[in-house]
Amino acid sequence: MTDLQARFQHRLGNFEFCIELSCAAQGVTAITGPSGSGKTTLLRCIAGLERPREGRFSINEQVWQDSARDLFVPAHQRDAGYVFQHSNLFPHLSVRRNLEYGWRRIPVEKRVSSLEETADLLGLSHLLDRTPDHLSGGERQRVAIARALLVSSRLLLMDEPLTSLDLASKREIYPYLERLHTELSIPILYVSHDPHEIARIADRVVLMEQGKVTALGEVADIFTRLDLTLARDDQALSIIETRIVEHDEAQCLSILEFSGGRFLAHRINKPVCTKTRIGIMARDVSLALTHHTDTSILNIIPVRIREWSDDGSGHVMVRLDAGGTLLLARISSRSAQRFALRNGMELYAQVKGMAIME
Repeated sequence: MTDLQARFQHRLGNFEFCIELSCAAQGVTAITGPSGSGKTTLLRCIAGLERPREGRFSINEQVWQDSARDLFVPAHQRDAGYVFQHSNLFPHLSVRRNLEYGWRRIPVEKRVSSLEETADLLGLSHLLDRTPDHLSGGERQRVAIARALLVSSRLLLMDEPLTSLDLASKREIYPYLERLHTELSIPILYVSHDPHEIARIADRVVLMEQGKVTALGEVADIFTRLDLTLARDDQALSIIETRIVEHDEAQCLSILEFSGGRFLAHRINKPVCTKTRIGIMARDVSLALTHHTDTSILNIIPVRIREWSDDGSGHVMVRLDAGGTLLLARISSRSAQRFALRNGMELYAQVKGMAIME
């Protein structure tokens, strides 16, 4: 059943914003698309920070806006937490007092978790007495996420929360975002332009272009659809659900099982039997007509071509089926011509172990 429904029409200068969105109010829904496509505007409309000229929004049958009935619930009365690109913490308050600031204004019967539970979820328990100037960028953003969670019982909105962080800080915060995904029942709408962020945490993807929703679907499918911009980008990647079956400590490798076979990857710091999601860039996948043994490439997977597309720039994107798992390969037009590609053709996909991202 669809639990989250949004319909907005709005004009911002010369920009026409016309959105219709229906999705499940559970898990993480990533919203992505080019800069200026309306991603932040969508979140602001949902939060009540922007009032479109026409619109309706409901979550789990609770209506926050319905212009046909002249209904508009103000932002401070919506059960939604909002995480911005910058943490915007009160610099003179401790972490604890930053978290308490909004939480104490929530009626006790509406609180979904205690301050201590939320701090523990985001690894902040040992930081509660510090002030923001004694925190790293990743720690400050985790405080901002905790603060938003403490005032929300229905929906968490996150607007590119990692954009201002360096790579090390992003890696620090990823495990906590994954914990939000697996341990919370509150749905999350997560705006990002970074496919690697989306690959780590999202269940489904909303693709926006020029103020409109152009696609909505499961993350693995949307990222590999050849009719969408994500698969035509140089950063195009496949997202694959795997399970760790073994660690080879001597070789510093992990063996990952998925529906199409097994991958050998650089050692993943998770226990055996843990489910883990990996990403493989299309440009890191090569194709072969036969199963080679005289190669340094560790992963050679039997695949079948579902479809392929020539973008006219000397490259061909091939959508492959590996035992029910979708995999993209980006090869040269010359290679495609030499192979005489056709739908249904059986090949071998070759992936370097070092190219597998977790």
